[in-house]
Amino acid sequence: MSDFTLHTLDSAPEHSKPLLEKSLKSFGSIPNLHAVMAAAPAVLEAYQNLHQLFMQTSFNAAEKTVIWQSINTEHQCHYCVPAHTAIANMMQVDQQLITALKNKQPLDDAKLQQLRDTTLALVRQRGQLNAEQVQTFYAAGYNRQQLLEIILGISQKVMSNYVNHIAATPLDDAFKPFA
Repeated sequence: MSDFTLHTLDSAPEHSKPLLEKSLKSFGSIPNLHAVMAAAPAVLEAYQNLHQLFMQTSFNAAEKTVIWQSINTEHQCHYCVPAHTAIANMMQVDQQLITALKNKQPLDDAKLQQLRDTTLALVRQRGQLNAEQVQTFYAAGYNRQQLLEIILGISQKVMSNYVNHIAATPLDDAFKPFA
């Protein structure tokens, strides 16, 4: 059992209150992950900023989903896998892709499979890709900017996955159907 508090606008530290208001405005409710992170205002702010920046990358919705879910499933995040399944549905990502990512099945699209393979290699090898891995990523149609943008996505997901692990963040009702 976790001893982390799911903060509300009333219980949150003063510096977290505007951040939780931002979550409420963006999502219509305060996701439990944000409610946990509110205990450390700098963590919640960093996470929100990383999310906003990752949303501005050159990746489309399917590619963002591949990056997020590849990391989430690799880290076995009980919270982020269903949360990003729900998000992928809201972003109108192809259902077959969503299911394959969640179940760690091969992807039908070779370019997306390469994006997944590169993302996982970066995670598993702690950022140390060899020249062949980099060239294979480029040959699939990606570029240097996108290689760096994957690292941004990893940064975001490490924060959320690790917080969820230590806090045992309970799944929001909206994400339960996707568990």
